[in-house]
Amino acid sequence: MMKKIIFIGLLFFCLNGCQKKVQEIVIGTAGPMTGDQSKLGGDVANGVRLAVDEWNEKGGINGVKIRLEIGDDQHDPKQAVSVANKMVNLGIAGMIGHFNSSASIPASSVYERAGIPMITPASTNPQLTNQGYQMVFRVCGRDDQQGKVAADFAVQAFQAKKLAILHDKTTYGQGLSEEFRKAVSEQSKAVEIVSFDGLTQGDKDFRGVLTALKGKNPDMIFFGGIFPEGGLISKQAKEVGLTAPIMGGDGIFDPKFIEIAGIAAEGSFVTFTPDPEKIPHAKGFFQKYKARHGEGLAPYAIYAYDATHILLKALAQAGGISVKGDKKKVSEIIRNMKYDGALGHIEFDTKGDVKASPYVVWTTKGGRFEEFWAPGQPMPTNASDVLMPATHDASS
Repeated sequence: MMKKIIFIGLLFFCLNGCQKKVQEIVIGTAGPMTGDQSKLGGDVANGVRLAVDEWNEKGGINGVKIRLEIGDDQHDPKQAVSVANKMVNLGIAGMIGHFNSSASIPASSVYERAGIPMITPASTNPQLTNQGYQMVFRVCGRDDQQGKVAADFAVQAFQAKKLAILHDKTTYGQGLSEEFRKAVSEQSKAVEIVSFDGLTQGDKDFRGVLTALKGKNPDMIFFGGIFPEGGLISKQAKEVGLTAPIMGGDGIFDPKFIEIAGIAAEGSFVTFTPDPEKIPHAKGFFQKYKARHGEGLAPYAIYAYDATHILLKALAQAGGISVKGDKKKVSEIIRNMKYDGALGHIEFDTKGDVKASPYVVWTTKGGRFEEFWAPGQPMPTNASDVLMPATHDASS
């Protein structure tokens, strides 16, 4: 009888202790934190960390502090799955990430099976949300959206007759390039795609491919990929005598692209969303972010920041995650949320995509990015200084 009483007492103590209260709420973020794309991963981590700090300064979620776990997937699909499994084992309540589509897509199945909400700030490949998962969201646009805007610009505004397309063979780069090619073909049968070539991500010398392109005399070269290769392509294109401007997607929208390409970056075009610094709600974010990290452009930090606030707000509305919590409920709250943040108004559709994600075309001028063109607009009247081919020696 005494043993039975002791056992019941211990059981009661264990259950009582287990349900006492959660000491902290853990969320994760992941991306390429090391290697050639570490700038991008670091920007995302900085944006997430800023949002987490703001919540913790106000007491966390329902009085429980938030801890951030950061995973380095090295923009590798297998590593991304490994990071995702590690995050699940750590008991995260939600994931902000991953960065690259090639990482987010395989990792998303891990989070879906575990019932963990995932919001990517940067993965644009349509396949991610076309899987029909209930736990997967993104606060950025899709490649079929930005591919169409790039095609609108190339065909209607720029009036290119010959287009060359290069991509880095990744889920993001090749996917965006295929969306661009598809949109061009739908708009005009008169525009000739003179080449559609895949390059190897991580290579440093593209002069052979670019020299071959020179003989095809394209009016514009579209590149689907990230800034390390994009910057080299821009620089080496001028070195071999190509005068056609480079156009790319959001993957090259980073100061590192201009740093790598040097003066050869001048007059390039990039699809990205409108300047967030012009959004009144974003003022507080930029003041805090620049105070911590300086004036450098960090395009996806603000996306990570808003994604984190959306996740944490959903967790708070779900009552936090006392003991085990209800992650499905958190996902439903996110799907139905009407959020006004640094990026403006965000709502999600049934797939987990944002309902409105406008893309515009930026150009590089004077070593900086500036907005240049939006769909439905004519070519700017002052475009000649941007569109004139460079006459300098880009090898210097």
